Amino acid sequence: MFNELEFGGKIYKPDVRLLSDMSDVIYDREWLQDARDVQLYYMYRDLALTDSDREILRKENLRYDITLIPPNSLGREFVKTAGHYHPKIPGSGLSYTEIYEVLEGRAHYLLQERIADEITDVVLVKAEKGDKVIIPPNYGHITINPTNTLLKMANLVSDRFSSIYEPIKEKHGGAYFELTNGEFIQNNNYKNLPLLRFMEARDLSEFGITKDIYSLIENTGALGFLNNPSDFMELFLD
Repeated sequence: MFNELEFGGKIYKPDVRLLSDMSDVIYDREWLQDARDVQLYYMYRDLALTDSDREILRKENLRYDITLIPPNSLGREFVKTAGHYHPKIPGSGLSYTEIYEVLEGRAHYLLQERIADEITDVVLVKAEKGDKVIIPPNYGHITINPTNTLLKMANLVSDRFSSIYEPIKEKHGGAYFELTNGEFIQNNNYKNLPLLRFMEARDLSEFGITKDIYSLIENTGALGFLNNPSDFMELFLD
């Protein structure tokens, strides 16, 4: 369905996430037993509109991606991404951060802070078209499409690391599951979970993030938090 994406006059093919890739993190195990393997979402990585933009991204060790998540359900659960953490920055106690923007549709971003093997905070951030959401240091994250329309989102992130999927996979999903009936169910594979908090996407204009995130390529000073979060801690306050 979404085999190719045209961007900057070039055609990009996606990395495709299949249901079989997600089997460990699905809530509805009974439904999964008989479910047909299907394509769930599409990731177009390392995009640039122009060669000069790509040079800037390379110089700043950044990557711009687009992800498409069509509406779907995983049995009793809304369609979602597999979920992952970012590694710690060498010499720092903080992990790499990331910024997302909803280009079409609506998104729920499930963020969970992990210290050692304990989840100390879980937040669901609701975002609509045009909203930006920053993933703070030391938070894993899962994106959920809670609608019957396409979710299209972009992200800017450091290219210095590979995402870490194992901790969420080992726990068979995130700290909470969002069901299609509106319920949020705790994942019993985690112990002593904090209550789920709910937030709307923040206004980031005071930090120079006023337009679409792609335009920040022309002002990379506003993106310093992606590789050096310790210098921008005010961005990550609730």
